[in-house]
Amino acid sequence: MAKVSFLLKESKADRPTSIFAYVAFDGQRVKVYSGLKIHPKQWVKAEQRAQLRGYPANGLLNDALDLLEEKLLDSYAERRATGDTPTTKALRKLSQPTVEEKPAAGAAKKMTFWDYYEEWVALARGHGKARSAMVYETTARHLRAFAAQAKTSVSFDSITPAFGDKFTLFLLDKAKLTDNTIAKQVATLKRFMKYASDRGFHASRGYEQLRWKRQEPEIMTLTAEEVRALEELELAGRPYLDNARNLFLLSCYTGLRYSDLVAIRPEHFRGATLRITTQKTREAVTVPLRPVAQRIVEKYLAGDVHPITNQRLNDYLKELGQLAGITTPIEVIKYRAGTRHSTTHAKWERLGVHTGRRTFVTLSLERGLRPEVVMKVTGHRDWKSFKRYVNITEQTVEKEFARAYADQEV
Repeated sequence: MAKVSFLLKESKADRPTSIFAYVAFDGQRVKVYSGLKIHPKQWVKAEQRAQLRGYPANGLLNDALDLLEEKLLDSYAERRATGDTPTTKALRKLSQPTVEEKPAAGAAKKMTFWDYYEEWVALARGHGKARSAMVYETTARHLRAFAAQAKTSVSFDSITPAFGDKFTLFLLDKAKLTDNTIAKQVATLKRFMKYASDRGFHASRGYEQLRWKRQEPEIMTLTAEEVRALEELELAGRPYLDNARNLFLLSCYTGLRYSDLVAIRPEHFRGATLRITTQKTREAVTVPLRPVAQRIVEKYLAGDVHPITNQRLNDYLKELGQLAGITTPIEVIKYRAGTRHSTTHAKWERLGVHTGRRTFVTLSLERGLRPEVVMKVTGHRDWKSFKRYVNITEQTVEKEFARAYADQEV
């Protein structure tokens, strides 16, 4: 059995350094240069891959590493099948760019599954859907890793129910993903296959039977009292936290996603309303601005509030939540192969920018806005997706029952 490990030539360098692979097999260890470089601060040693959070372009580099690993393992497997072992020269040759034969005049290059997949990712980026492109790239990496582990190739015809069984088992046992994350990978693969089918790239139908059950997660939102605690928190001398608080509260007041918060421009404001085309769905939404939201918007346009990365904002929000005393214990439930796993955390530990959007939905409903009005503001098109954002608290249920039946005799 062969094993491939990726290491940096100079792990402490302050400049891009070469990435090389060690191929270990049958008591031997061969060093193979990949021809790729990366800055050490972008390298995740534990995963032996480039960091993606904050560096989405590194997805292409990881794809190249996955491909090299697949080539090295395939070479070993082929040689072992004949009772031989690969030579050092043969392994090192695999990292060198291949020279393709020029097609005959007038002949078009035959597109592969991966050619079309990369085209799909590029199309998403071209349409301004950077987050979608990152999701597609994540699924591609899982597919490549599965193919390398299973020593198989991925093609349109290979995507069958049997393939789905093996792929999801790999995601569960090897990648250690939860049911909801596996369901997302399966849904992304099916979406690509349908895209390719609609354009006549293949005639396979086996992909339509791919399934993995999604488990609806518990929704965490802030209460009105917790939002007030954040509003009243004294942050003198900590401008980075004040900036993060303003961004988060604007999401709580408007229901905007992170991608829309950082895309706000002066032309989006029309009096006391904000009209913006959402980055995710390209849906035009009109959001009425309360006075508290208008004040943050004015700071935003004046440059006193500025966008920061999603990850950094999430980190700062946890610090804010802890300072504001948002410490209510919450149960976090995850499912793997249908088995329930739960852990308990202080609420601030789970605080993230998307909590703002969910909080907006829940508090708006609690204050009496009709669901269809809230959906119009948030851009949700159907109840199924909208209900994932609703978290009516037990206290609200008690108040509503008391109000509804106040004139009834016990």
